Amino acid sequence: MANGAQAFNDQVAAKLQTALGKNLPQMEVRVKHLTVEADVVVGRHEDGRELPTLAHTIKTAALKLSAKKHVVHKSILRDFSGVFEPGTITLVLGQPSSGKSSLMKVLSGRFPQGKRVTVEGDITYNGVPQQEIKSRLPQFVTYVDQHDVHFPTLTVKETLEFAHAFTGGELLRRGEKLLVKGSADENLEALEMVRTMFQHYPDIVIEQLGLQNCQDTILGNAMLRGVSGGERKRVTTGEMEFGMKYMTLMDEISTGLDSATAFDIITTQRSIAKTLGKTVIISLLQPSPEIFALFDNVLILNAAYSIS
Repeated sequence: MANGAQAFNDQVAAKLQTALGKNLPQMEVRVKHLTVEADVVVGRHEDGRELPTLAHTIKTAALKLSAKKHVVHKSILRDFSGVFEPGTITLVLGQPSSGKSSLMKVLSGRFPQGKRVTVEGDITYNGVPQQEIKSRLPQFVTYVDQHDVHFPTLTVKETLEFAHAFTGGELLRRGEKLLVKGSADENLEALEMVRTMFQHYPDIVIEQLGLQNCQDTILGNAMLRGVSGGERKRVTTGEMEFGMKYMTLMDEISTGLDSATAFDIITTQRSIAKTLGKTVIISLLQPSPEIFALFDNVLILNAAYSIS
């Protein structure tokens, strides 16, 4: 780590590929004619401008109970097609309600479906339809929500150690069986590196994301003072690094962050995509020119339609 995150990722990728005898596992995602629509119940507030008196509140509640439901058919995404390739970082741009979050959740298999929601189209992961592996998608795909949800009384380091303990052990357990394609010395060196990474990975992530100064500070929440909003977002990003996933989806991660923090987070994701062959997709609202230049591809969503 002394030479930076890029050099560290390059070294890890080179040693693992030599011992594996092939490139690191990758994931290509293909989307064909994806359409998402929903029937939304809309309330009518004719008296919305009146003062909130007791009489008005009772009157409004009675009207809501007696009023007929007004259902509106809404197109969230319409006939979207695209390919997200390994080793690339894609920017998704769009105004609020343009379909960015819905696209991210559909790709990650987390989009809520019900009687009023219709999802049509084909999504494949390395040629495998989403329906066949939907229950296993969390093993391969990382999704970073707009909102940071943590245990507020845990410190930054404790949070990352907790995430690592529950998702980071598979690589170590499988290492001895997989790292056998190089010479004896190369295989041993790669296995020792994996063991060292497993032991110290929370510290590595802390250094990569610049969290050294707050690693012993509790995360906090609205009622408990803790780290800043930017530091909390870095922790959320760091949690998603464990488990060696093949694809990372990050939804509106720059909300509430300064440009420098957002730039650092996206630079780290670009380094991971290029060296480890990950497929990275990040949605943003108004990126700076410096952040915009970090991306390989740009996808623009507007009123449920896409422009790439």
